[in-house]
Amino acid sequence: MRPFEVKDCTLIAIATGVQAQNLRELREGIAKIHPGSIYYHFWGGLLHSRFEEPEFNNDFAAWVRHELHDPVLAERLAVVDPTDFPDIEALREELVEIIEERLYELEQPPWARPGEEFHFIRSQIVVFDTHRRLHHPEELAEALPELSVGSLFYHFVDARRRTPEGIDDFRAWLCGFAPKYDALCEEIAAIDPYFTTLAELREKLSRLFHRHFGRGQWVGSSDTQR
Repeated sequence: MRPFEVKDCTLIAIATGVQAQNLRELREGIAKIHPGSIYYHFWGGLLHSRFEEPEFNNDFAAWVRHELHDPVLAERLAVVDPTDFPDIEALREELVEIIEERLYELEQPPWARPGEEFHFIRSQIVVFDTHRRLHHPEELAEALPELSVGSLFYHFVDARRRTPEGIDDFRAWLCGFAPKYDALCEEIAAIDPYFTTLAELREKLSRLFHRHFGRGQWVGSSDTQR
């Protein structure tokens, strides 16, 4: 069995030059923009340090609420969970459909003030090898509380678009020990990485592995890893 190779990552923001000032332009932009832009506007915020909890998890909902002043559409966009879709194209289709439905309801589509346009940004992931190798699932249980948020993002979020099975790297590796860790994999699969922070995700996974391997009372992981 190959060892688990711990990686770290960061997202580089790249300007596309595409922007929207009203709802129709937002729909057109989402329909045509590079898939990496939709990915960035849904997932990029997880890797950004924030001093307070964001009101919305994706940038489209936030812009619609604060610049177009449309709370109805903002809420519809806010509840879209990208993990419910097999790929970015399916997510794109859902977003376009939601916006088109709202355009049908409105007599006059709202506009943002000059200078408050939505700027489409795309992302490029940069991956770093930490040179840390784990040879047994118990080692992963020990390593989880120490993983950086970049490692969590790479192995638990980005892996879903990278692996052939569309699953996180932890489950993909544990499947090689099947059927011994099938129950653990099922519990990992039940964790939604979207409506949370990476620090909270690390805590959930650490607690789950800690409980599975019977390591006594959980005292919580450190929030210092960034």
